[in-house]
Amino acid sequence: MKKEKMPIGIEDFAKLRTSNFYYVDKTGMIKELLDNWGEVNLFTRPRRFGKSMNMSMLKYFFEIGAEKGLFDGLAISKETELCESYMGQYPVISITLKATEAGNFLTARDLIVMEINREARRMQFLLESERLSSKEKETFLSLLDDRMEDKTLYSSLSLMSEFLRKHYEKKVIILIDEYDVPLAKANKQGYYRDMVLLIRNLFEKALKTNANLEFAVLTGCLRVSKESIFTGLNNPKMYTLLDARCDEQFGFTDEEVRNMLAYYDLSEYYDLTREWYDGYQIGRANVYNPWDVINWCDQLLTNPDKIPRSYWTNSSGNEEVRRFIQRMGDGVTKTQIERLISGETVQKKIEEQLTYDTIYSNVENMWSLLYATGYLTQSETPSGNMVRLVIPNMEVRSIFRDFVLKLFEKKVAQDGVAVTDFCEALKSGNAAEVETLFTAFMKKTISVRDTAVRKEFKESFYHGLLLGILSVKDGWSVDSNRESGEGYYDIAIEIEDEEIGIIIEVKYAERGQFESECKKALKQINDNDYAASLREDDMQTILKYGIACFKSQCRVVVERE
Repeated sequence: MKKEKMPIGIEDFAKLRTSNFYYVDKTGMIKELLDNWGEVNLFTRPRRFGKSMNMSMLKYFFEIGAEKGLFDGLAISKETELCESYMGQYPVISITLKATEAGNFLTARDLIVMEINREARRMQFLLESERLSSKEKETFLSLLDDRMEDKTLYSSLSLMSEFLRKHYEKKVIILIDEYDVPLAKANKQGYYRDMVLLIRNLFEKALKTNANLEFAVLTGCLRVSKESIFTGLNNPKMYTLLDARCDEQFGFTDEEVRNMLAYYDLSEYYDLTREWYDGYQIGRANVYNPWDVINWCDQLLTNPDKIPRSYWTNSSGNEEVRRFIQRMGDGVTKTQIERLISGETVQKKIEEQLTYDTIYSNVENMWSLLYATGYLTQSETPSGNMVRLVIPNMEVRSIFRDFVLKLFEKKVAQDGVAVTDFCEALKSGNAAEVETLFTAFMKKTISVRDTAVRKEFKESFYHGLLLGILSVKDGWSVDSNRESGEGYYDIAIEIEDEEIGIIIEVKYAERGQFESECKKALKQINDNDYAASLREDDMQTILKYGIACFKSQCRVVVERE
């Protein structure tokens, strides 16, 4: 039997259900949403956590003319009374603001107008409605105009809801996906105040005292402060990362991941999948990043030897982490970053209501931002707004590590004398001097603490520090993790004009076992003949280094061939 396709990039619920794509059933959200009734409901979740798919699912469930077969066999279909009362019973307005990145306000405004135009085109049947007056139809035509005036744009969603209610004689559901993306982009590009005014007017007219509104659902990454765009809006119901309601409806639960892996005969990869992509605590639920799990499974289906990598963190610039790491020493301590990267926790006060123009203004806001965007998660039940934060998994830990290493490399490049001394000691086989200088470098950056984080990760961190030093040395050919002999070496260096080759194997010295780890490193070099490629390239002098690291200390041994 042919397996269902992986739904990579599929955000349309009907397409997913009719085109043989795998679907993790999140229709339970419909019942939870109705049971926890709110006139305006805001869900905040990190990007790529299924917000757009869930909004599409809501649209196809509630909208008049709903194709009920789309929900056959899903959890919501068992709620027969609820389905009879709500399925296909409402006019629905559905817009997404995710595609609004622009370098200036006028272009961003045009993109929002285009989204309103698109939704209005779905409703052109209103031009034939006998319940709308000629004046109302003339007004509706203005919603199709890509040169829409401000007063029309501000009222557009409100006008749509008014016309739909008059035509169907039923109140309207409004769905707004990624409501805060225009604000994030505007803040980045320098037109934040103009965008706040636009969004505030658009939302207030549609969501505040709108007699035509049944209820509304909004999704986004941040809970933007009420004073920013929700001024005067009466008690919107918030579903944040701290809320237990609907906590399993975004992201994949452990059971859902196990079922997916079993369906594709990938159960043997469960532990690896959990280590890399699990760890997010939302309300009382522990969930995986769905974007990662889907992409990882898709890769494994074509290449069973594939190793995990970052899918979610590679889908953006990771600006939040970069700015946070750059604050090290300026409000963010080395100890805090060391604890996080080592798998420990840091307790911080989380501010759930932020404005995009202030998120980088102080370090406390940055902690809240990292939490809201999924780079950090809660490790236990919070005490009020005091939350014990932790990096959720290996994927995110790797992105923190990479930014630390980039900052380290930048600082190393500014100290040419120390780099020259280190490389001269390495080239001459002076193990004691290499040890002294590398220790001095390590004290200038963070260290990895002796915690439960896998030894391989700790070794790769110190491996990265060495590469950061060597990267600024001109005239040396430096390779990393390449095949030679019977395995893959950590670092190989060729100094061609002097015919000197260097092999380095890095070990993490658990509980400070420097001597045994250095011996183990040299044995690994010799047993696997990592120097084979250096001999093939006619290196006449070959130096083999075993380097063992623990926190900000190291031990270095060398062997000449």
